[in-house]
Amino acid sequence: MESPAKEDAGGELAMEIESSVTAEDWRRALSRVVPSVVVLRTTAPRAFDTEVAGASYATGFVVDTSRGIILTNRHVVKPGPVVAEAMFVNREEIPVYPVYRDPVHDFGFFRYDPGAIKFLKYDEIPLAPEGASVGLEIRVVGNDSGEKVSILAGTLARLDREAPYYKKDGYNDFNTFYIQAASGTKGGSSGSPVVDCQGRAVALNAGSKSSSASAFFLPLERVVRALNLIRDSWDGFGTKPESVYIPRGTLQATFHHKGFEETRRLGLRNETEQMVRVVSPAGETGMLVVESVVPEGPAHKHLEPGDVLVRINEEVVTQFLRLETLLDDSVGREIDLQIERGGVPLTVKLQVEDLHSITPNHFLEVSGAVIHPLSYQQARNFRFKCGLVYVAEAGFIPKQPGHFFNLSNTLQCRYMLSRASVPRHAIIKKFAGEDIANLDDLIAVLSKLARGSRVPLEYVKYTDRHRNKSVLVTIDQHECPMDLKCQYDSENLADGCFKMQTDDEIVVDGSHSSEDSLVEKKRRRVDEEIAAEGTLPSYGDLEDVKGDLLMHPSNGEGSDLARTTSSNASLAEQVIEPALVMFEKLHRLFYELCSEVHQKAKSMLSLGKASFIYLTLHEPALRRGDSVYLVGLSRSLQATSRKSIITNPCTAVNIGSADCPRYRAINMEVIELDTDFGSSFSGILTDEQGRVQALWASFSTQLKYGCSSSEDHQFVRGIPIYAISQVLEKIISGTQGPFRLINGMKRPMPFVRLLEVELYPTLLSKARSYGLSDNWVQALAKKDPVRRQVLRVKGCLAGSKAENLLEQGDMILAINKEPITCFLDIEKACQELDQSIGSDGVLNMTIFRQGKEIDLIVGTDDPHSAVRALGFLPEEGHGVYVARWCHGSPVHRYGLYALQWIIEINGQPTTDLETFIQVVKGLEDGEFVRVRTVHLNGKPRVLTLKQDLHYWPTWELSFQPETATWRRRTIKALQSTTA
Repeated sequence: MESPAKEDAGGELAMEIESSVTAEDWRRALSRVVPSVVVLRTTAPRAFDTEVAGASYATGFVVDTSRGIILTNRHVVKPGPVVAEAMFVNREEIPVYPVYRDPVHDFGFFRYDPGAIKFLKYDEIPLAPEGASVGLEIRVVGNDSGEKVSILAGTLARLDREAPYYKKDGYNDFNTFYIQAASGTKGGSSGSPVVDCQGRAVALNAGSKSSSASAFFLPLERVVRALNLIRDSWDGFGTKPESVYIPRGTLQATFHHKGFEETRRLGLRNETEQMVRVVSPAGETGMLVVESVVPEGPAHKHLEPGDVLVRINEEVVTQFLRLETLLDDSVGREIDLQIERGGVPLTVKLQVEDLHSITPNHFLEVSGAVIHPLSYQQARNFRFKCGLVYVAEAGFIPKQPGHFFNLSNTLQCRYMLSRASVPRHAIIKKFAGEDIANLDDLIAVLSKLARGSRVPLEYVKYTDRHRNKSVLVTIDQHECPMDLKCQYDSENLADGCFKMQTDDEIVVDGSHSSEDSLVEKKRRRVDEEIAAEGTLPSYGDLEDVKGDLLMHPSNGEGSDLARTTSSNASLAEQVIEPALVMFEKLHRLFYELCSEVHQKAKSMLSLGKASFIYLTLHEPALRRGDSVYLVGLSRSLQATSRKSIITNPCTAVNIGSADCPRYRAINMEVIELDTDFGSSFSGILTDEQGRVQALWASFSTQLKYGCSSSEDHQFVRGIPIYAISQVLEKIISGTQGPFRLINGMKRPMPFVRLLEVELYPTLLSKARSYGLSDNWVQALAKKDPVRRQVLRVKGCLAGSKAENLLEQGDMILAINKEPITCFLDIEKACQELDQSIGSDGVLNMTIFRQGKEIDLIVGTDDPHSAVRALGFLPEEGHGVYVARWCHGSPVHRYGLYALQWIIEINGQPTTDLETFIQVVKGLEDGEFVRVRTVHLNGKPRVLTLKQDLHYWPTWELSFQPETATWRRRTIKALQSTTA
């Protein structure tokens, strides 16, 4: 770029020309420009480097019609995987492929097949960087704010603005001037051409500052160089060029242009300033000053912040353009830099590094995390050396219930890094005790680990760079494997995408087995005894066993993999082991929680050694005023014990519906205590003999503020043990049902029947006001003199057998002629159906509706789902429910979001998941399909969606009861993609 003084002089000439420009001139120019401007719809299927996964709109424009080259911004082309389409002004849409993205500056190229445009006549927009001058009237033609073909007017105000600073942990341009104008561009106009009255592009729109309506344009000198090199090396769509290499050199140092008043304060000598002014006869106003140096780069320990650059190879260099030209022409060679440091002249020799060598072009995807070498961009932001192992995405755990899946049975993915609280932007330093210097080191360690292993991981954050963080990571990849090593093929420009390829050496699955620990051997012995005798054995002789733990229901944040924690009598040792879920409602039997319980419980332990006790389940219901002991583990895994008093042993849980389907406890009574222990402490409630009487568990609800805002709230209550013991007895006694593998042994899981109706209690005094007879009031009060209530219907689950029989407001008086007063009575009636031989699964119910007693026969169902609990299902054969969508996926790009059912695909009904799978099997990669949906609010919709089997193959996750694991089955994928 020329000096600012030259630009001002040129500006006077430009203003003279502009004064003669007419509206007709602009009309003719824009009529040529608009057909060549395209709307770019881009999707980043994976987080990579400075960008996150997601879909967005932007702008580009054709700069070569014969080769089909589109110019846009680097942050539009993306530094990593990208899928994109370009839409011309006549609504012709074609796929485009990345050709080149500059490692530093905000420009890149897409390519398309020119022969695919059938109905539009358009010309390429010529690039004229020399046309930019202060005072030049310009038009920005693009997709501003998502509006197709917006034209914004402006005037170039500065040609020497510093590169805009966007964010501290994302992409920022540097070592270049930017052009500034007050055109007020916004999102969607990125990549728009900045054209003059002749229809030439004089700059590239890159960013803006909304507070001042300022727009920032990238100069085009380096863009022209890159475009010419691409043209010289390649011809014809789909033809592999001999070489597409664009030389880019770097010293891994950032320079700022400082005025002479600033360089004098930095110690620049007068004779040096005079020499520079003389060499630049147009009137130079400043010099380049070192701003920062990347650790262990070519300039590290040679250049320091504040150094003033004077010469490179005996040539005075005061402008970014000349600096980059010299570096790009000297890749792999040494150059001499003359600098002044505090008024002292110095000469240093530096090796110019290939900028592409420190720009990552591959990544590892493991258990939902994206990991790759640290790029120059982020190394500069974080002040770390290039090439370290960088976490671009740790794996997203949704706050709201739901499941990430392409085509799957319901499953919430387990992300091993995010579950261990390893954040995005982390730098991995050690893994499983081994130093991690590069990505290959991490792959080598992962290949040695068995699934389920818990290993330490050390990482550092750029915000706290002086302290290493240490966490425990559970290797868990069998449900979200995608263990892929992906490489970008920079030479295959016709493809232009990352090659998703499985590396067998890094896939960790169940085939790796570690030796059974003593704990596992003891557990299997216990399981064998249970299977043989049908009863629980005494645990007093298992002195070395650390124990299992019955997990309480997960809180709002939801830990989806249960872990058991226990301690020995002296609390000198703690063990954390994985726990298999035996029953969805019960989780797992309490064998031992801790040893520091109250005084009488301590007498049951053998102090000083690790012993095992069995806490018997205590059936008698608690009463108001009873003393209980809350025993559990704190967040720091310390055993604690607190005494409290029961204030209400049978409070009905009332959790309202949330904004979207999620688990919520219904038809449940809980225990309230006189002490608020907060939501961070959970465990069990015991009596003075140490007998378990309840679980102290957390519940999640959503508090709404006004009409638009809401937030999750947690509260902790006691779950009476009788709600668990009845089903637990069936597991212990071996009641027949579906088998599940528990610690190597097949265990029958009991059938559970439910009346899929949400109920709530009403006091008998209010029920009398609704017309309930005195005879029923007396009968219900005699049955339960404590509660003195009747259950009313709040709503039925959609699709349940009770949906068309019971109505809102019905009072349930009796089942099988037995009065009903609480939720437990309902559960007992349903459980009796399981025990009766030849039961048809129906209940003989007596209800009270609008002043009349009615006898009904109501069927029972399997456990309900959170979606049907909202009371709505589509009329047309239900469909496949979309529970969760992924950022950067095709559904993100085309708007097929969650909370709706897919009713049809290309006119074919999809009544269930199996039918849906059969329909989509016939769809090909890149094929547009027509999808008919129905939202939870009942609103129908039809949209189109294009499959992307390259980054998003179709696969199914299904639970295997025989092995108690989830298995992944690939339904359809490209040959280059291995799942």
